[in-house]
Amino acid sequence: MNNLLPLPVLLPMFGAAITLIVGRRPRVQRAISIAVLVAVVAVVAWLAITAHRQGVQTLWFGAWPGTAGIALVADRLSALMLLVASLVTLGVLIYSGGPDSEELSKETPVSIFHPTFLLLCSGVSNAFLAGDLFNLFVGFEILLFASYVLLTMGATRPRIRAASIYVVVNLVSSALFLILLGTVYSAVGTVNLAQLAQRIPALPDDVQVMIQALMLTIFGLKAAIFPLSAWLPDSYPTAPAPVTAVFAGLLTKVGIYAILRTQTVLFPHRPLTEVLLVLAALSMLVGIMGAIAQSELKRMLSFTLVSHIGYMLLGIALGSVDGLTATIYYTSHHITIQTTLFLVVGLVGRVAGSTSLERISGLVAVSPLLATLFFVPAMNLSGIPPFSGFIGKIGLLQASLDFGGVWGWTMVTVALLTSLLTLYAIAKAWNRAFWGEPELVTEGSGEPGTMPRSMVGATVGMIALTLALTFGAGWLYDYCQQAAIALTDGDYVRAVMEGRS
Repeated sequence: MNNLLPLPVLLPMFGAAITLIVGRRPRVQRAISIAVLVAVVAVVAWLAITAHRQGVQTLWFGAWPGTAGIALVADRLSALMLLVASLVTLGVLIYSGGPDSEELSKETPVSIFHPTFLLLCSGVSNAFLAGDLFNLFVGFEILLFASYVLLTMGATRPRIRAASIYVVVNLVSSALFLILLGTVYSAVGTVNLAQLAQRIPALPDDVQVMIQALMLTIFGLKAAIFPLSAWLPDSYPTAPAPVTAVFAGLLTKVGIYAILRTQTVLFPHRPLTEVLLVLAALSMLVGIMGAIAQSELKRMLSFTLVSHIGYMLLGIALGSVDGLTATIYYTSHHITIQTTLFLVVGLVGRVAGSTSLERISGLVAVSPLLATLFFVPAMNLSGIPPFSGFIGKIGLLQASLDFGGVWGWTMVTVALLTSLLTLYAIAKAWNRAFWGEPELVTEGSGEPGTMPRSMVGATVGMIALTLALTFGAGWLYDYCQQAAIALTDGDYVRAVMEGRS
């Protein structure tokens, strides 16, 4: 038992309540929010170390007999995801304290950014720590409720239009999730993941396939896996830079985490390998083709997000320890790198007045610092050695080669092609935005915008985090491998059931 497990969920909730009370004092709000997220990072770091040294940490709520109750569980996988998520949300919160906070306050009649942002963090934490499907559903609903507010801040026409698509899609997925909960409980009498792992194999084959397909549909919609990804490129780019960054970097990865958890715990005997490999390949190719066709930086990055979700799904589909290890590492990498790039694009919008590749050029002459801030994470996203993106892709390629056969070689080909096309898309964006004669959208004074220190500092900090994944790749990859081994040897189920006894 670990009594620290509820804190990543409860601290942001209490922080949200306090910041709502002091809504007329934005500086106090900001100080409270940062203090809360720093505390969350400290708690989650301790949980990650404890889970690595002592094994799976569990905490049951409720004094009901047997295995009735709410279980919070932190193993290496959930602790790592939660640590990366906490660091990213802290970085985004610091970034949002620049002049973009003026935009947020002007667009919103009540100062609700900080309470809503903290509520989003609480929902993400709850989803990562959930030990049962119902609590996972609650975590998704908390973060979705917060995301609806953040996405529509300002109530401008483009944001309302984009948010309407996002809301409808997620309401459909939530309705399907409720259907899933009813179906699972009626079939086996529980929604606890550890108990489900013990009882699902006894169900008829057609019932198992139906439950698994429903789970993959729900979580695939949330993770933006093709063909359930059409909503994403239209929804994310319209929000303010801090909101877009945390959405793009984090929210889809909660869906990937849910697929990874349920596939390994509930359906190790029924991997649906070919189906998942096809979805992974299509996500990679369709996403990157969409990215190449874009002339706006945010939309281009949104399509690359869809594409690189395919890499994460690839490791899950392979089902081997090496494949799962590479997926866990690559997911950690992509949370940080995608968030960082959207923060940089926010700076591009401030300096150039636009993020359209057809309206700006010559940024390297205007701001060499901005060019550097874009170049480093862009090369990382492209998988250029020795960055973490390259390390994660090498792990996935090796796992595909070990899988062998037609499928293994096909996925190697698709992954390499996607990586080359990603580099092409990034190079095209770089050439248009940064080379050439300076051409900026200068409204008003005609002077280019400035980059506030707080925003630059937060972006530099995020780049440092992405580089830490590279320099610490040996230790981190070993941690991910231990997490993958635990997913395949039943440690999770044993620890949860023993934690209740």
